[in-house]
Amino acid sequence: MNEFALIKRYFERSDDDKSDHGGAVVQAPAQGVVQGIGDDCAVLSTDPDYETVISTDTLISGVHFPENSDSRLIAQRALRVNLSDIAAMGGQPSAFLLALTLPELNETWLEGFSRGLREVSDTYSCPLVGGDTTRGPLSITISILGTVPRGRALFRSGAQVGDTIYVTGYLGDGAAGLGLLDVPIQGDGSEARSVDYLQKRYWQPDPRVSEGLILRDYASAAIDISDGLLADLGHILRASCVGAELTMASIPLSAPLIDTGTKKEAITLALTGGDDYELCFTVPIDKVAMLELKVREGLLSAFRIGEISAKEGLICRDGSGTVVDFSDAGYQHF
Repeated sequence: MNEFALIKRYFERSDDDKSDHGGAVVQAPAQGVVQGIGDDCAVLSTDPDYETVISTDTLISGVHFPENSDSRLIAQRALRVNLSDIAAMGGQPSAFLLALTLPELNETWLEGFSRGLREVSDTYSCPLVGGDTTRGPLSITISILGTVPRGRALFRSGAQVGDTIYVTGYLGDGAAGLGLLDVPIQGDGSEARSVDYLQKRYWQPDPRVSEGLILRDYASAAIDISDGLLADLGHILRASCVGAELTMASIPLSAPLIDTGTKKEAITLALTGGDDYELCFTVPIDKVAMLELKVREGLLSAFRIGEISAKEGLICRDGSGTVVDFSDAGYQHF
């Protein structure tokens, strides 16, 4: 099988393709896609009332996921974390491109990988429209595109003093799941259920696309949490030239996370662990009541965790009000 046959078998799908050989992650025709896989470039139609948001992420075997992992789960994670970037900007996913480097042509691996991509692609109506395949150490690069109404994209630079800080869901689960990937799930007891939940939170994070669309009406700044809450909130603070104060007791923690360790360990993972892909965002005081109404109505998941302040830096206070030091927290690539 050559490169072109590989692409056709595993990554190209037409309307009448009903096969389930694991591939077929592009649906044709897709809204906004004039030409997808098969030419030198994909062609997308544009709307003058919208702006395009674009992001690229690379995942490398042994760095961003363990070697010899399930290829379906690798694909799920790769596309989901890219969708999270679109969500953080308040964007609607449009399409994605895939650059796939493989050490060898392994059809079983490709079937699982393309099936995982298809599952996420279909869920979020985000078709694959092109890319590249090469031979070398396993790595996956996804470039994703989305749209947002002109002038309404969410940036890191909009936070103001007095804004309330929120996150969209439980923190620390992804980092805990990464640490438990080698733990076998045995039986159906509470410990096994907790490990299974945390492993899934690592492999299949929920990109908060629907929340991002709602937040266009309420948030002043937003970011997705990939490197840890403190590190990523720090990006908002620097871009907005403000400080922040967090209440550690307000950080949302899942029961499985607490069950697998101590409360202190859970808080540390929630603040510094990363891999959660929840959204961290700020809301001006005059919009807080409207946002929390959305939460009560079940349209938005959001937890209030702190406030933007004028004093430079990020302060974390425990339940007694004592400042806790988390210097050099968060994942660093270099």
